[in-house]
Amino acid sequence: MRVITAFNPPASPTRTRPAERSPLRVAAVQQRWHRDPAEHRAALREGIRLAAAEGARVVCLQELTLSPYFAVVRKADHPEPAEPEELLTGPTFTFAAEAARAYGVYVHASLYERAPAPDGTDDGLGYNTAILVAPDGTLAQRTRKTHIPVSEGYYEDHWFRAGPAGDDAFPVVRVDEANLGLPTCWDQWFPELARAYSLAGADVLVYPTAIGSEPGHPGFDTQPIWQKVITGNAVANATFMVVPNRIGAENGLTFYGSSFIVDPYGRVLAQAPRDEPAVLVADLDLDARRDWLELFPFLATRRPDAYAPLTATG
Repeated sequence: MRVITAFNPPASPTRTRPAERSPLRVAAVQQRWHRDPAEHRAALREGIRLAAAEGARVVCLQELTLSPYFAVVRKADHPEPAEPEELLTGPTFTFAAEAARAYGVYVHASLYERAPAPDGTDDGLGYNTAILVAPDGTLAQRTRKTHIPVSEGYYEDHWFRAGPAGDDAFPVVRVDEANLGLPTCWDQWFPELARAYSLAGADVLVYPTAIGSEPGHPGFDTQPIWQKVITGNAVANATFMVVPNRIGAENGLTFYGSSFIVDPYGRVLAQAPRDEPAVLVADLDLDARRDWLELFPFLATRRPDAYAPLTATG
């Protein structure tokens, strides 16, 4: 597995005084799904091991970490429908906790979470949930995906309900001197979400991702647009973005990898190829966020009083 490192962060061009926080070393593991569960876990664990050997403090894994991307097919039409798992006793948390303890790192993972609807009923859906597990194997944070795609090949509305709004929608978790937000995949297209996390003080957003070809538009490569949107949201909100995507072909989709880590100035610190397993490891100069917002104070000059159209529906 290729290891791509980006140590010694580039200079913050708007810095006027010394940094007050130490860099945070993060990693993103890019892998395909392996049909054999033991082989799949071993491949992911090797990525975590390699990242930890490079000194990563946080290691981030792909969307639906242990699963195939089953949402390529509607639930009613799926020949092998996936089952949701319990958050704290299911295989994903168990795997992440064992790896976190073994290598002394925070492990970020993603799962199909079994949970009742907010009104207590069983609507046949679960949550697409990101977790961060601390080095001692305990749950540091859980975040449910806010936006759910409905397009061909990405029928997630047949499997997942949207994460609840309110105080639990955009939580941040502290790791050393950094604040991390843990949205998921389709969330990365929404500038409102990145802004909400930035307002909550997030330095870093981690987007576990499963994106690739478009079945209805086989000649359309969305990879450049995908990366531009995430990078633009990084610049507009002064956040680092850590984006681990899948590779490989599953049920007619070909995932285009290209996992990357970008800073608040829109500079790509590390990027994986489209079709190979890889581990990205980068140092994040956390106070680049402070520097950029002092020169371009996006948060301080907002006009919430003019934003009523953003909350309109229908």
